[in-house]
Amino acid sequence: MNEAEKAAAGLLYDANYDGDLLRRRDEAKLKLFNFNHTPFTEKQKRDDILESLLGKRGKNFTIEGPFFCDYGYNIEIGDNFYANVNFTVLDGAKVIIGDNVFIAPNVGIYTAGHPLDAERRNKGLEYAHPVTIGDNVWIGAGVNILPGVTVGSNAVIGAGAVVLKDVPEGVLMAGNPARVIRKISEEDKLRYN
Repeated sequence: MNEAEKAAAGLLYDANYDGDLLRRRDEAKLKLFNFNHTPFTEKQKRDDILESLLGKRGKNFTIEGPFFCDYGYNIEIGDNFYANVNFTVLDGAKVIIGDNVFIAPNVGIYTAGHPLDAERRNKGLEYAHPVTIGDNVWIGAGVNILPGVTVGSNAVIGAGAVVLKDVPEGVLMAGNPARVIRKISEEDKLRYN
């Protein structure tokens, strides 16, 4: 089993010294450099770069620059997606994002974590657990989503939240650590009338 296969299986893998993973990250960094330095007016060029970087992307798709990720090929994004500036995805494992997802500035999605013991950590070992985000999700500014989290459809995560555990469908979740604040209800549809 190579290091990428270990990562996909949720096992400890050598993320820092394995030649193949370093090469893959370098390839992604070059594409990200080109994306982040291409003017927003050159939309087709920016789209072509993202098409070559990401594992899957849907229609009506916008990522404002700068954007950062580890590999890109582990990221799958649905239709009607918008991510504002400074979107960061550490995608040692799959990151699957549904349709109609909106992401505010300075959001991080992290599949990677490190052993607590210094000996293994200093050997460059880490683990990666997938992150899944359902449909119709809004993620507020400065949110951090940690390894292994699933965000249910129709959820909203409030600005500054640190999401350590799964987010149920149809709730507002916020805080550090994030917790359910309340269910999103029919009354919320009337709020801005």
